[in-house]
Amino acid sequence: MPETPPPADAPHVTGDGAGRAPNAAKVPKTERGRRTLRALLNAAALEFGEKGFHDAAISQITARAGVAAGSFYVYFDSKEAIFTALVKDMSMQVRDFVAPRLADAPDQLAAEKAGQAAYLDFVRQHREIYRIIDESEFVDPVSYREHYTNSANRIAARLQSAMDRGEIAPGNAEVRAWALMGINVFLGLRFGVWSDADTSEVLAEAGRFITEGLAVKTKE
Repeated sequence: MPETPPPADAPHVTGDGAGRAPNAAKVPKTERGRRTLRALLNAAALEFGEKGFHDAAISQITARAGVAAGSFYVYFDSKEAIFTALVKDMSMQVRDFVAPRLADAPDQLAAEKAGQAAYLDFVRQHREIYRIIDESEFVDPVSYREHYTNSANRIAARLQSAMDRGEIAPGNAEVRAWALMGINVFLGLRFGVWSDADTSEVLAEAGRFITEGLAVKTKE
């Protein structure tokens, strides 16, 4: 089942994201520049994830990235700029990580369960996302709101399409989208960030929640 296409203004993504240029970054024109930008964003994720925005330092970001200190300013004007770019980048990473599993699912109920499992997998690989997104509420409220709003819009679009196809019960796609996203976010926190335990039982229980909430009700 194909995933809902990303918004028309979504940045172009290639492979592991090396060609991605978040809105707050200056667009690199060479492959080497794209690799440097990717290294800076990866390093920023570690730096902000470990220390938080206020204690993070540009010098430490460039050291982690293995690039010259001056290279930072080729792509970003400030610590605030790379933080804003990082929030957008991490949002796109989640989207790109989850999308293939949604596309492979045979129907919408299976897709939502697969997306939930994929999100937990992503969180375990990128636990720093929670600290970064939470801090963005205060450092960059616009990016914080966009992170959740864009995610909810994608979920709502695919739920509405599934309702139109008769795959799930009729309902309010926007409300359902925010509810599903809230479930995923807190499951990710509890069982992705705070725990390394097997998630099979967690996903089975959450999957029943999805099925019972969205499945088309048959008349007895």
